[in-house]
Amino acid sequence: MEAPLLQVAGITKWYGDQQALADVSFDVRRGEVLGLIGPNGSGKTTLLETIAGLLPVDAGGVLWQRTPLPQHRRREVVFYLPDGLRPWNGQHVIRVLEFFASTFGRQAAELDEVALSVGLEGVLGKYVSALSKGYARRLTLALALLTPHPVLLMDEPFDGFDIRQTREVMALMRRVAAQGRTFTLAIHQLADAERVCDRFILLTDGRVCGIGSLDELRTRTGQTTARLEDVFLALT
Repeated sequence: MEAPLLQVAGITKWYGDQQALADVSFDVRRGEVLGLIGPNGSGKTTLLETIAGLLPVDAGGVLWQRTPLPQHRRREVVFYLPDGLRPWNGQHVIRVLEFFASTFGRQAAELDEVALSVGLEGVLGKYVSALSKGYARRLTLALALLTPHPVLLMDEPFDGFDIRQTREVMALMRRVAAQGRTFTLAIHQLADAERVCDRFILLTDGRVCGIGSLDELRTRTGQTTARLEDVFLALT
């Protein structure tokens, strides 16, 4: 088996006397779509923010290809998209895309390809502030795809999409992952997670209660045909 690309090693996070994450450990593999699964308040967003280096931790850390990766260097390999982000409201969509493309040395053809792949071609002349929730989400996904970062962290990536749009974005993620980039997605809609993710990290109250593919988790629970929702309930 290929060595892990990134490892989360014993991350623990406290807010005063409340423990948000308790000794969380797992690995992230190249070219996979990994789902962080759990209800609201389970620690998904906090975990993403600690991995990205936005929050300090009380214990544990992150390793990159088995080498410790300090908090201040996470941005070199990880790009994080929080939920509800709407960057540069006063700018046109095309200007935001051009800025990102130039920042990361992307050619015009690459920008056009990304804009087309996420379905932004019809709103390039609009202000970011005028975008619907779904199109704002498409824009942030496009920005992530324009970066060179090998690991993309996304919080609730399908929020704002209808069923057809969700399927289109899932198919895009699968194509990008097949080319070697890795997605780590915090998802609370288990049906969405089941359709797009290769493996799952199940979280409850800041603790890991299960890790593996759906088949591996089914085997652990003895429910050979169970849906992800049933597996999660069985393990929590």
